[in-house]
Amino acid sequence: MLAPERRTRADIISAVVIAVLVVVAAIVVWARGDARGTESVTATHPATAPTPADKLPTGLRELWHAPDSADARALVAGGVAVTGEEGSVVGHDLTTGEQVWRYRRDMPLCGVESQFGMVIAVYRDQRGCSQATLLAGEDGSRRTARSSYMDKSVRLSVDGTYVLAAGRDRLEMWRSDLVRTVEYGYVDAQVNAKTQPRTGCTLLSAGSSAARLAVVERCPNDPSNRLSVLNPAPKDNTVPEEYGSHVLTGPGADAPGVRVLAVSDSRVALYLPPAPHPVADAPAGPRIGIYDASGNQLLLRDLPAPIADTATTRIGSAFFVFTGDSVIALSASTFDQLWQAPGAVGTPALMAGRLLLPVAGGIAVLDPSTGAEQSRIPVDRPDYGGAPLSLSVLGAVILEKRGATLFALG
Repeated sequence: MLAPERRTRADIISAVVIAVLVVVAAIVVWARGDARGTESVTATHPATAPTPADKLPTGLRELWHAPDSADARALVAGGVAVTGEEGSVVGHDLTTGEQVWRYRRDMPLCGVESQFGMVIAVYRDQRGCSQATLLAGEDGSRRTARSSYMDKSVRLSVDGTYVLAAGRDRLEMWRSDLVRTVEYGYVDAQVNAKTQPRTGCTLLSAGSSAARLAVVERCPNDPSNRLSVLNPAPKDNTVPEEYGSHVLTGPGADAPGVRVLAVSDSRVALYLPPAPHPVADAPAGPRIGIYDASGNQLLLRDLPAPIADTATTRIGSAFFVFTGDSVIALSASTFDQLWQAPGAVGTPALMAGRLLLPVAGGIAVLDPSTGAEQSRIPVDRPDYGGAPLSLSVLGAVILEKRGATLFALG
């Protein structure tokens, strides 16, 4: 019969050394990892989305306001108002403005967006705006995250299916779970560089729908800007699939201000600024260009004046394009102009079946189908500096983003 094994002094010393090394390794990983610089305060009681309003208010007053510099529009998700400021994303109680949840990282915020009751927060590290986190709107809990090489600044947008993160050199599209569906432009992995249709291009503007990704880019040796129309979800996310790519022609086509206004499954609308070098007897612009699903030009529509600040929102069966001093309603299927409302100072929102449009001194109530003004709700904006406004509605509360501040009106 074998004698039982006994621990020797050397065995004990080895075990202690191994345990110390494991603890040291864990401390190093924690010190260098993302978790060390992250704070997540989830909701004690998750928020619930309020019942949509069935009537319009006759008067409005400020309920609360909060700093909000990281996003481009007034955001709501899961029954809360969402703001982004100095590395923190906060979900606010609609009526009091009190914090429901908070997510903070010790990195600069590149942008915040919301879709499907979720909040997408993108942070900048040494690889650019590469750290994306998906948060549940109702309680701020972290659902998933992704990391990849990106530009130092990106513009986030959503189309009802995908998230678009677009920089000057590179863009990506993500599914609702942040899985990448396509990368386009500069590729850091050299093994994938040859999969791109062109190299060295500057991405000037981009927009998307469930079936199309439209990119305005300026490429070396091209005489003008180029419109490329792609599949937002090709079979291989590292291999873009183009439906068409055309160098734009005509006055204004080579202007740096050409940009995507709206994208549907079968149309792309571009803003073509006044021609930088007008030619005699040729139209100088500005215009809206309508293109088919492969990027072929269908028609050009003259605009009465250049567009200063553009922002587009889709509500129901129409796109609403803010031009800087008016809103143009376009059919979501054909991009035919339905109507134009002058005097706008921002993008609209829908409430109780009516379109709310921010105007000087208040909010105009419009018929969505005709643009006819039906009434006005006064709004006091004592510190308003003239920046484009963005409206959003949740329940009976109207959220108005003025510059770097979000105001709740009720």
